[in-house]
Amino acid sequence: MLEVGQYHHLTVLRDTSVGMFLGDLKGNEILLPIKYIPEGLEVDGSIEVFVYKDSEDRPIATTLKPLALPGEFAVLTVNDVSSFGAFLEMGLEKELLVPYKEQNQNLVVGRQVLVYVYLDEVTNRLVASCKTNKFVKRDFIDLEENEEVDVLIGPRTDLGINVIINNTYAGLIYENEVFEKVRLGDKKKGYIYKLREDDKIDVRLQPTGYENIDAFEQKLLDTLEANGGKLPVGDKSAPERIYELLQMSKKNFKKAAGSLYKKRLITVEPTAIQLVS
Repeated sequence: MLEVGQYHHLTVLRDTSVGMFLGDLKGNEILLPIKYIPEGLEVDGSIEVFVYKDSEDRPIATTLKPLALPGEFAVLTVNDVSSFGAFLEMGLEKELLVPYKEQNQNLVVGRQVLVYVYLDEVTNRLVASCKTNKFVKRDFIDLEENEEVDVLIGPRTDLGINVIINNTYAGLIYENEVFEKVRLGDKKKGYIYKLREDDKIDVRLQPTGYENIDAFEQKLLDTLEANGGKLPVGDKSAPERIYELLQMSKKNFKKAAGSLYKKRLITVEPTAIQLVS
């Protein structure tokens, strides 16, 4: 049987009234329904498809692209809630079930939620869990401080923003370290700030040290260029105004502006900065 929840590169065996039957070198066959058959596909041709179970619990092939694969964390939208559990938008014709036993919060239609997608061993169906902490790796953290990583933005807490690091570890970006607009489900580049003794991981969205200043300098230059070369903020501006325009703290703004001023790239006034023409 073809593995459910995975992509397969298959050959067209025969064309029928309900669709094309595809197969692999091991003799496995599966139906690609008519509605998914791309124009020009013929018998003996090949195609990449995703295999999952349809609403009647039959393995089926599709050319639709799922929003997540088994073994991945993802932020998905709740489409429906029933006595069986919640159903999430998966990008496929069939929605993704979050059984009640895998829920740790009240799921509301239209809201987004961070989940872990996996293949249920009993039913061989794709399902999801909101209890993501039991799927992150904690026993051996193969990361280094200052290392660049991929982060998936998760829900906010009182301390900051929970993130998934490299689809493997759980991390936290402290609220006072967030200098740009981020939304649940955003995928970003991040940097390991601290590996703590309690196995928790602190993350930043900007490099630390000298590289951090360079990142803010570039952001300041990009914003200036996008606004005609001048911005109505300076040393005397309120921190809230600086964050509104640049999504950075006043401290980082002053460091970046000071460095650009020393490089003679900008002029600085009490309430304005301007690119040198």
